[in-house]
This record gives sequence, C-alpha cells and structure tokens, in this order.
Amino acid sequence: MNGAINISRKIRVFLWGLLWLSSQVFAADTLDVASMGQEPVSLTSHFSVLEDTGASLTFSDVVRPEMAERFMPVHKPTQALGFSYTASAIWLRLHLTNASNKPVERVLEISYALLAEVDFYRANGRTYQKVEAGYARQASEQLHPSRYIALPLVLPAQADQYLYVRVQSKNSLNIPARLWTAEAFRDYQATDYALQALYFGVVLAIALYNLILFIALRDISYLLYVVFAASVCLALATFTGMGSEFVWGVAPVWTQKGINTSSTIAAIVMLLFARRMLSTREVMPRMDQWLKGFMGINAVVFFALIFWFTAFVPYFVVINTVTSLLILGAGIVGSFKKQRSAYFFVAAFLVLFLANALSNLRNLGILPTNFLTSGSLQIGSAIEMMLLSLTLVDRFNTLRREKLEAQAQALLVQTEMVSKLKASEQLLEARVAERTAQLQVLNQQLEHMSTTDALTGLANRRQFDAVLAGEWSRAVRHGQPLALGVIDLDWFKQYNDNYGHQAGDECLKQVAAALAKTISRSSDLVARYGGEEFVFIAPETNRENALYLAESVRRAIEQLALPHAFSDYGHLTLSIGVASCIPKRDELPEALLRTADAMLYQAKAQGRNRVIVAY
Repeated sequence: MNGAINISRKIRVFLWGLLWLSSQVFAADTLDVASMGQEPVSLTSHFSVLEDTGASLTFSDVVRPEMAERFMPVHKPTQALGFSYTASAIWLRLHLTNASNKPVERVLEISYALLAEVDFYRANGRTYQKVEAGYARQASEQLHPSRYIALPLVLPAQADQYLYVRVQSKNSLNIPARLWTAEAFRDYQATDYALQALYFGVVLAIALYNLILFIALRDISYLLYVVFAASVCLALATFTGMGSEFVWGVAPVWTQKGINTSSTIAAIVMLLFARRMLSTREVMPRMDQWLKGFMGINAVVFFALIFWFTAFVPYFVVINTVTSLLILGAGIVGSFKKQRSAYFFVAAFLVLFLANALSNLRNLGILPTNFLTSGSLQIGSAIEMMLLSLTLVDRFNTLRREKLEAQAQALLVQTEMVSKLKASEQLLEARVAERTAQLQVLNQQLEHMSTTDALTGLANRRQFDAVLAGEWSRAVRHGQPLALGVIDLDWFKQYNDNYGHQAGDECLKQVAAALAKTISRSSDLVARYGGEEFVFIAPETNRENALYLAESVRRAIEQLALPHAFSDYGHLTLSIGVASCIPKRDELPEALLRTADAMLYQAKAQGRNRVIVAY
C-alpha cells in the first residue's frame, strides 16, 4: 500500500516537473538577485508578458498552470516595455532566485509616473501578497517613498519565487523596470532628487526673472514666455512624478491629463510668442495664417483632451509634433529673411523639437525607453528656455540700440533746426507778441459779445443761465436763499406797433438802464431774457427782500413816465413775478424760474403794473 502511494507521488512530481519544464520553454531568463552588483539591472529581458486584451483576468486566472504558456518572453535589449496607448491590461511575470545563504533586500523600481494601476503579487511563503500602486491609488505603506513606483523586496536564503505585476493605464503604457540594491537605490534617489530640484529651480528662476521684466517693461513677449515656462514646468512635474509626490498628491484626473493639457497650452503660447518674435504678420503673412490656424487647432485639442482623453490622446501626439514642426519652420523662414531674432529662436526651438519628438516617439512605442528618451523633455526644455531668454535679451538690446540710434539722429536733426531757428527767433517773438495782444483783444471782445445783449448792454440769456446755475450750486452748498424775478413790459407789442421799432428799441434801452441802476449789488444780475422780457437774480435774498427789490424796479420804471397811449395807465409799466427759496441738492434751478414765470402770469391776469411773489 505504502509502495503504491510512493509511486503515485513520484508520478505526480514527475508530471509537475514536465509541466514546469514546458513552461520554461516560454519563460524569460531567471534573475539571481544575489549576483547583482551596485548597478541596477534592467528587468525587461527577464519579464514574461501576457496581454489581457479584455482586462478581465484575475490573479487566480493567470497563475493557473495552463496559462503559463501564454506568458511570452521578451528578447529585446531595451530598458523598458512599451505598449503605446492601449486599453489592455499587461501581466508581467518575473522569476527571481537567491542562491546565497542569507536573505537579500532589493528594490524594484518602475520609473514612469503615468501608470494608473500597478498591482504587485509577491510571494509570501506559499501565498501571494498584493500591493497596489499607481497614480490612481493611495500610496501604499509597503512601497518605498519615491516619485515613481518602488517596491521593496526581501528574498529569503535559497529562495525561488515568482513576482507577478498587472499594469493598466489610459496614458502611454511604458514599463521601465529596474532592480536595485537597497543601498544603491538610496544613493541614486539622493542624486536624482538633487537634479530634479536643480531643473525646477532653474525653470522657476527663469520664469520669475522674465515676470519681473514684464512688470518693468510691459512687453507682452515676456509674459508669454512666463506662461510657456510655467506650462512646461507643470507638464514635466506631472511627467516626472514630482508634482504628485510634493504638490497635489493623489489626483488621478490631473495626473492623467496634466502633461497633455499643459503641453497644449505651451504650444498655443509658443505660437503667439513666435508670431511676436518673428513678426510673422508683417514679414511672412502666409506663415502667420498657418500659425493662427494651429492656435485654433490646439485650442480644440485642449478641450478634446479634457472631455475625450482616451479617444483623442493619440491624435494629440501627432498634432503636437506637427505644431512643433510648424513653429520650427517659421523660425527657419525668418532666418532666411535675415531676422536676427530668428537665429536664436531656431536654435532654441530645434532643441525642444528634438526633445519633444523623442518623447512622443517613445510614448507611441516607436523608440525604446532610456535615459535620452525619458529625460529628453527636461534636458531639451532647460536648454530651450535658456536660449529663449537669450533671444529676449537680444531683442531687448536690439530695440534699445535702435532707440538710442533714433534718439541720436533726432538730436542731430534737432541741433541743426535749433541753429536755424535762432536766426528768426527775435522776429517770431515780436510777431507772436503782436498776435497775442491782438488775440487777447479779440477774445475779450468775443467774450463780451457772447455774454452781453447787443441792444441793451445787459447780460444775455446765455450769461443768465450760467450765472443761475452757479448761484444755485453756491446756495445749495451754503444753505442760503436765492431770489429770481421775471419782468415783462405791459402792452409792449402795441407800443412797437404804434410808435415803431426804433422807438421800441429806445424804450428797451431806457428800461435796461433803469433796471441796472436799481438792481445794483455786485452779486446781483440783470439780464435781457428775450424781446420785452427781463430777469434778475438776487443771491442771499429772501422773499420779503425780493418783493422790496421788485417793487423798487416797478416804481423806477413808473417814474420814467414814458408815454404809452395804448396802456390802461397812459404810460409805460411792467409786471414782475418773483420767487425765492433755499435750494436743495435734488432740485433744479429751472423750478425756481418756472415759479417766478407763473407769478408773472398772475400779475398780468390781475391787471398788470404789479409784483406778485410766490409763497
């Protein structure tokens, strides 16, 4: 019985051995972690890959024996696995051994920050422990602090283990995985963070410097440069993982779209910057139309990335590359047209274009991931920003030199003109003095004519309106009364019709003289309002004093005893309507005039040759 059991066990072991050997035909190289030195080991050639096109397989599915042959080995000497933009989930299997007699500590790093979901299944005795990572997950305490993804591994002595990794992301799916010794990884991180701090420090310093220049010079080119530098800085903070580690933390929506949307803003601003720096509207109008057109295209791309990221992101790579080519082409055309700023512009943008092209080709899976393709954007953008700063400095110096030359030329012309002008200065001064005197006389005459009634010599209606407005405002400020009277000669039409217009004019002159003599305070004003109507303004005069003043006027005209056969009184008389009030801010002087005019009509209705005061 025991012999049968032993034979059964041996058969099962033999069959499992055959199954294991068959799986190794398709397996990648086994990695002995004990034999590693201080240099990191690229894991690309050690991985076996299974693409889950439906993203439906679970860990229990992929570890079934029949799934072993679906894991395909990688025989590429690249530093990363690249799958471009894919909806598939990628399963990786890594066979690790520790041939030494003591436990070994290692760190597995995936140096790409745009992976949404990364699940590690590492051996823990006879079971597997799951560790979740990726920008869509909260940072696990089992991960090593890093701007990328770093998983500590401890392999016991004589260990033989499999590590499974599931990766899925809506961004370009690149997996640059390396295995480090713990000590080497700590040294690498110290240097890496120092370089990152240097890069972002340089970019922020350049942006701040140009912002100060914009505030000082008010040149929009410097502001465009600042926005461009900020957009590139934001995109690279997302791309390098520095932003999610130190600034915004777990923000899946932003980390997913941040580099693409920020790059689109940078492209739009760079198109504007190129139009200004290269003067495309004046120098190359056809190219300017293309630049404006791609500004609109990139604006559409920006909103498309926000709302339809997954469907549109591959097109973004193409449009971003074409935009870069267009801007570079504009600079080259400007160089052929002998534009000084175009030389700097082409040199600066050629570096960024090459860096951007390398990054995009890596994202599309055309180029492998290595130091040059993964760090190209930071290296290229740093060089490009410094060169663009030199472009702005050169532009400023050129404008300053042209300004100084123009000022020198203007000064020379001015000196020549001064020498010629001095010869005729005395003659001109004499003529100017003569003409000034004549103008002063004419101005005085015009001023008098514009404010004086030609027939009576009293103030005219224009002067009356101006004085009324001024006295009203003064009375409002000081809270003092203001009186106004409206005077009309009684039956003056009959006087004109029967004695003639010349006699009428003479009568008006005598009446005007009597009014000016009676209303004689320096603050008072008597004016001819029109035809046979006169008005007077009496500041600081209440109702009783206004009545007294109006009666004095009426008696003065009555004492003239100018014959008027067609008057009920046999001589010339007049009627007066008077109003007085303390003006208020929400009232208008026209109200006072209307009240006085209404009183005049009452005086006419009550028999004329009288004064009526409003109460």
